[in-house]
Amino acid sequence: MEKVPVTEAVGMVLCQDITKIVPGEFKGRAFKKGHIIREEDVEVLLNLGKENIYVWAPEPGDIHENDAALRLSRATVGENITFTEPYEGKSTLISEEKGLFKVNSDLLFRINSIDTISIASLPNDFPVGKEQKLAGARIIPLVTKEEKIIQVEELCQKKGPVFTVKPYQKLKCGIITTGSEVYKGRIQDKFGPVMRNKIASFDGEFIGQLLCPDDLAEIEKAIHDFVARGAEMIILTGGMSVDPDDLTPGAIKKSGARIVTYGVPAQPGNMFLLAYLGKTALMGVPGCAMFCRTTVLDVVLPRIFAGEELEKEDFIKMGEGGFCSGCKECTYPNCYFGR
Repeated sequence: MEKVPVTEAVGMVLCQDITKIVPGEFKGRAFKKGHIIREEDVEVLLNLGKENIYVWAPEPGDIHENDAALRLSRATVGENITFTEPYEGKSTLISEEKGLFKVNSDLLFRINSIDTISIASLPNDFPVGKEQKLAGARIIPLVTKEEKIIQVEELCQKKGPVFTVKPYQKLKCGIITTGSEVYKGRIQDKFGPVMRNKIASFDGEFIGQLLCPDDLAEIEKAIHDFVARGAEMIILTGGMSVDPDDLTPGAIKKSGARIVTYGVPAQPGNMFLLAYLGKTALMGVPGCAMFCRTTVLDVVLPRIFAGEELEKEDFIKMGEGGFCSGCKECTYPNCYFGR
């Protein structure tokens, strides 16, 4: 830090907040720490009684917080992410697309282990909207050694970006509702409208709904009918418990699909099933999805629409954070559920 005359400070970085006081009208910050002095600032500072100010006197190898924030952002961002000019030493990362936010957690840990580096983000697999804030990158002090920023840049060049956003794909989606009581019209189908709304929230292409009686062959046929029509995702509702007359899991297995999981350590949605018939994702959805705003299905759907293929391990990990608190007003995904 160095004290210099204001008239000689153009282009230098202010090391202190400068307060402006107008008696009876205003008291607040006129210039913030880190501000780069411009020609037009000189007269204003002189009018504030500041003939001399304290500025940053860089030493060899130093980097200012604003430059550091920009370089950290540039190094860590991947596809479909942009970043802002620094404000108060922080650059904010912003999504350019609606999609699934992905974090290289191990790489982020290594970067934040470097002294003075501070990058905070939303969690991995977080559904985000276009122009949503994703992370903030900065250094802790006003200046740091440039070698620390170079270390981050080299890590990202070697390991790839820390952050990416995977846009949702416009998947063709079908719904199969099982149960003789619905098939024969004894009760009204409540699942279809709920599932269609969820598909629509991802801009999926709804290609139809089939009602099936409690019959293995009929359910299996409906699955293959949708696959033949190009369905990339099929949601099956009804008959998902362990009762003898609940046939949906058996029909999915009989279709030749590869079962990834039948049962998840998360509530609501314990009896959720995921399988793949070729590249088509089949999801058996338990009854809780009809009356609970958020279930395991809502954790899985963003990843399916982002084009990911889930494995058993993905569901085992849901145990920690998989117990929904049943909040009076659901704020998912802005909570821990499913993470």
